Amino acid sequence: MISRRSLLAWGACALGAPFVSLADIAGTSTLAADLVRRSTVIDMLGLLTLDYRKLSTWETLPERFQLGDFQRLKDSGTTIFHPAVGFLEGDVFKSSLEDITGWNRLIAAHPDNFLRVDGPADLERVKALGKIGIVIGQQNSEHFRTVDDVDQFYSLGQRVSQLTYRDNRIGGGSTDPRNIGLTKYGMQIVERMNQVGMAVDVSHCSDRTALDAIEVSRKPVLVTHSNCRALVPGSARCRTDETIRKLAAKGGVLGVTMVRIFVGEGGPVTIENFLDHIDHVAQIAGIEHVGLGTDVDLDGRDHGAAVRKSDLDGVRYTRKIFDLTEGLVRRNYSPQNIELILGKNFARVLSEIWQG
Repeated sequence: MISRRSLLAWGACALGAPFVSLADIAGTSTLAADLVRRSTVIDMLGLLTLDYRKLSTWETLPERFQLGDFQRLKDSGTTIFHPAVGFLEGDVFKSSLEDITGWNRLIAAHPDNFLRVDGPADLERVKALGKIGIVIGQQNSEHFRTVDDVDQFYSLGQRVSQLTYRDNRIGGGSTDPRNIGLTKYGMQIVERMNQVGMAVDVSHCSDRTALDAIEVSRKPVLVTHSNCRALVPGSARCRTDETIRKLAAKGGVLGVTMVRIFVGEGGPVTIENFLDHIDHVAQIAGIEHVGLGTDVDLDGRDHGAAVRKSDLDGVRYTRKIFDLTEGLVRRNYSPQNIELILGKNFARVLSEIWQG
C-alpha cells in the first residue's frame, strides 16, 4: 500500500507538471484548475472514444492516432484512463484477446504519448512523463475459460477484470432477477486474480455476487463505475449501502459514474446530482473510498441531441474533470480530499492489489 508519506511526495512531484491548456480552464477557479493540474487524475471507466469504429482503427492502424487526438485527451485533465469494454456475444475469449492486443499495438506505436500502467511505479511516473496512462481491463470475465487464462491475460497486460456483465459461470449480473451469488468457479477465479495481482471489479455484478466477491477476496475489491442505490432506488446497477460499506471495510474504492440513469431519476439531472453520489459514499464509507469512473468520453453519449438520454444537463464533456472539481470546491471539500477523489484513492488501492 502507498504510504501517506509517499502520497505527499507524489503530490509534490506533480506540482512540476505542465499547465493544462487555457481553453480547458476558462471559467474554472484558480484552485480547481490547479488541483486538476497537479493531480494524477484516474478515471476507472475512462473512455478515449465511444466511437468504436474510430477506436478499432486506432488499434489496427495506430498511425491513424494523431497528435491532435493525444492533445485533446491531455487537455481533458484525465491522466490515466481505464477504457474497458465488455464482450458478450460470440467468442468472448477471442474478442477479449483481440481487444487487448489492439491496445498493446496502439501503446507500442506511440511510446511518447502512452504508458501502459502495469504496476504501482507506473501510477507514480506517468504524470511526470507527460503521457496518458492506460490501464487494460475487461468488463466481462467470460474470457477466463479456465483459471490459467487469468495468468495468460495478466501476461498480456490486463490488470482489472469485472467478474460479470450478465450471468456467467462466475456469478450473477446486476440484471439477473434471481440475484445469484459467486459460484465455486467464481471463487477460484477471484483467488487466482488475487495471486497474480489483477483487480476484481464488481460494477455489474448482482448484489449477492458483489458481496460474495468482497468476502472471498483476500485483497480489496473495486467498483470501477457505479453509483448509490440510496439515491437512485430503481437501479439494480447502482450499489447498495451495504455493499459500499463492506467494499470500504475491505479497503476498496467506488468510482462514481456520469451516466444519467445512474445519477438521477426524472429531470433535470446535473453535475449537482453527480456530486450527491460522491457525498453519499464519503458519508457512509469515508472519503478514502470514493473516486471517478465516469463511463463516458469527451463528447458525451447523446452527441448534442436536444433531449438528454444518457448525458447530464449542462456538462461540457471535454472539460468534465474541471467541472466536477469545481463542484467539489463549491461543496467545501478540502484540497487534500479532492486530490483523493481525483486519483489518490484509486492509486492507493490499485497499488495494494498489484503488489502481489
